[in-house]
Amino acid sequence: MRDRYDVVIVGGGLSGSSTAYFLGANPDFRGRVLVVERDPTYANAPSAKATGGIRQQFSTPENIRIGLFGAHFAKNVDEYLAVDGESTGVVFREQGYLLLATSAALPILQANHRTQLAEGADIVFLRPAEIAERFPWVRTDGLEGGFFGQRNEGWVDPYAFLQAFRRKARALGADYVEDRAVDVVTAGGRVTAVRLERGGLVECGAMLDAAGASGGRAVGRMLGVDLPVESRLRTTFVWECREDVSRGPLTVLPSGVAWRPEGRTCIGNLSPPPERDPERFDHEIDHDEFERDIWPLLAEWIPPFEALKVTGAWCCHYDFNTLDENAILGLLPGYDNAYVALGFSGHGMQQSPAVGRALSELIVHGEYRSLDLGRFGYARVATGEGIHESNCW
Repeated sequence: MRDRYDVVIVGGGLSGSSTAYFLGANPDFRGRVLVVERDPTYANAPSAKATGGIRQQFSTPENIRIGLFGAHFAKNVDEYLAVDGESTGVVFREQGYLLLATSAALPILQANHRTQLAEGADIVFLRPAEIAERFPWVRTDGLEGGFFGQRNEGWVDPYAFLQAFRRKARALGADYVEDRAVDVVTAGGRVTAVRLERGGLVECGAMLDAAGASGGRAVGRMLGVDLPVESRLRTTFVWECREDVSRGPLTVLPSGVAWRPEGRTCIGNLSPPPERDPERFDHEIDHDEFERDIWPLLAEWIPPFEALKVTGAWCCHYDFNTLDENAILGLLPGYDNAYVALGFSGHGMQQSPAVGRALSELIVHGEYRSLDLGRFGYARVATGEGIHESNCW
């Protein structure tokens, strides 16, 4: 391994690998990049085990713009990430998001919809009769309508997406090493080196903390920075039902349950309430959660799910931002070459193309050029004034 790199990225998931790719693809960057990933199997990483959704149905303009670029990137992924003309194999299933609205939620979603349209997102409001016509498996009694993404919303296989970023970053010269950062050396407000558990001291011109729930907060502490990020366990369940809903959108029920088709099966999850959502590092799946918490809510709005068969489940750990559930991006306080990409709270996959592009610009040019993500900087953490996103689930 080289003793010095221009940029050391701690964390080789989607945000870290996207940044490595965009650095390599930037004609103004001539440096060398090292990506440090402690588990290259990504066995418990949301980068590999997320549900893969890409959407614009947010309330914050920057998140909408991030989603629009994410969709563009996913739809044109081979133009970005193909290596030697070989396709990435990544398929963007543009089946949309459908957010169902009761009378309580309708005013909020209507306000969000106006913002989405102003940002160029193709989201339409569907009345209950229109929902029943397009998606006949949805029970519309009690609904005021729904908001559907006609274009640029859908999902990809997150593991395939991650591997495509890794392959292309390496083809552009990035080095990947299986290791763990155990210390950061600083001098005069700059990071000068990262000490690895096995690889020893690696000097660097800049460092990015993209270590996720498993190590991102620890890296921040090495720099004397408190990052409000915790590890939260999330479980996704897989089930079969008798009716074919394979052409359905990713649907968010009024209760917050989100589900989508996965071939002839379905997958879905529900974030637990705060009082039952402590920081966790274990990998134990509560298999009773589906029947206890999720199935009754599914069956309430999707009649075909009144009879179903659970066939599997998996879990991963989100890097959950306890301040506002939005990413923390950019320079860390007190340093002019230490950057962070952390706290995505379940949105990291869909935001990784825009985040990698933005951070590469910040590292190379000292400013955001394509999309200003300064609103997600650490300054709001210092003041405690979070970004209120009314479309989180």
